[in-house]
Amino acid sequence: MKKLSILSFTLLLLTACNSTNVTASEPIVTEQIIETKTVATPNITIPNESSQLLVVTTANWSTKDGTLQRYEKIQEHWTKVGKSINIVIGRNGLGWGKGLHITPDNAQYIKKEGDGKAPAGLFSLGNGFGYSPSNFNMHFPYATYKTTDHCVDDSNSQWYNQIIDSKETKKDYKSFEHMKLRNNLYKYGITVNHNPNQIAQAGSCIFIHIKNKSGKGTAGCTAMREDEITTVLKWLKEDAKPLLLQLPQEEMVKVNLN
Repeated sequence: MKKLSILSFTLLLLTACNSTNVTASEPIVTEQIIETKTVATPNITIPNESSQLLVVTTANWSTKDGTLQRYEKIQEHWTKVGKSINIVIGRNGLGWGKGLHITPDNAQYIKKEGDGKAPAGLFSLGNGFGYSPSNFNMHFPYATYKTTDHCVDDSNSQWYNQIIDSKETKKDYKSFEHMKLRNNLYKYGITVNHNPNQIAQAGSCIFIHIKNKSGKGTAGCTAMREDEITTVLKWLKEDAKPLLLQLPQEEMVKVNLN
């Protein structure tokens, strides 16, 4: 709570019952204490049209470990769905990303290209993906990617932060990720709409995918076991406009999920 002192000089002092004349040589100095409250503007608001939410929480900004909890909005209230999932994020923790939230002016941690941090904030989801067509019922867009499909992480490219077919696109980039790897980490995944305006050096190619068996942190994605991500994929519904909310505990407590 802030206090502001105001000094006022007056020639006429009014009281509740009468008035008293005061000469100019006898100034009255009064001190008035005005109390003001600082009201914090929420930087994250869940859109009303969304009714599915993936909530990733970490203990702090620096850890790579966290949990994912699914939520569904039922009669205007957010309700937990299923058990929480142990996940890993970027090897260097979290940094505010570019999404559906407002980054605080005093933010200490900001996501940048190649920093090994996962993006913090609120993000829409793009599509599910995998190495082959899914063998389960899907209610969410799904793409099958090949080794020639690249996610471009070169900020100088017109295709920065986009997945393109390298056979059909003029290559103007020097750095990219294969969307079909030699391992199973992208066997199933979900694209996250981080940095949709392709702001240079703000971070690219953010996914939810299968985690490494060693449990090590990612380059910036959120990872879990294969059976867990297929459970999430089966649950997602395009009409529900699902979102990813990803924050350390100190920021998550500021979000109202009633």
